[in-house]
Amino acid sequence: MEGHLLVGCADYFAIDPNSLFKRAAPLEVEIGAGRGDFIISRAAAMPERNFLAVELSSPLVEVLTARAARAELHNLRIARTDARPLVNLFLPSECVSAYHVYFPDPWPKARHAKHRLFTPWFVANLMRTMTAGAALYVATDVPDYAGSIFSIADTQGLHRTGEPVAGDVATGFARRFIAEGRTIYALAFAK
Repeated sequence: MEGHLLVGCADYFAIDPNSLFKRAAPLEVEIGAGRGDFIISRAAAMPERNFLAVELSSPLVEVLTARAARAELHNLRIARTDARPLVNLFLPSECVSAYHVYFPDPWPKARHAKHRLFTPWFVANLMRTMTAGAALYVATDVPDYAGSIFSIADTQGLHRTGEPVAGDVATGFARRFIAEGRTIYALAFAK
């Protein structure tokens, strides 16, 4: 990452979205963007907004990068990183207008639950980085994890909106799970 994208803030460094995109615009972040099915389509449809695709898998980032380059999207950046330090440490307060988190790994075994993305701490930091009125869109096919995610969001003070969740049908996982007849649990929340 280039040095000019980081600005000192108290005891940590923060990514400056305006420097990253070289313009000020509402920022939407997809966590676990995979091959980019959702975010590439959304960025193409909303050129007035900035988009950050977050993905940890190197092979998926390579595919996502190639697809984004072919689409010639100037409003999309890709970060190959774990979303937790990005949200918990590097994104400044009140800079994100929407988060999209579709089909996060449920880590179903009890001993692995500590690896789940959604924790009270993580949701508190999502809220810290969200602008007033910002949205959190979540979808999963795992009923127990859905209940846990939705409960944490409610407890942390996010409000259910009833708004449609575009990514619950627009990702590769969504299409596969729908074809398999699985139920998708999706909710939109607002700060």
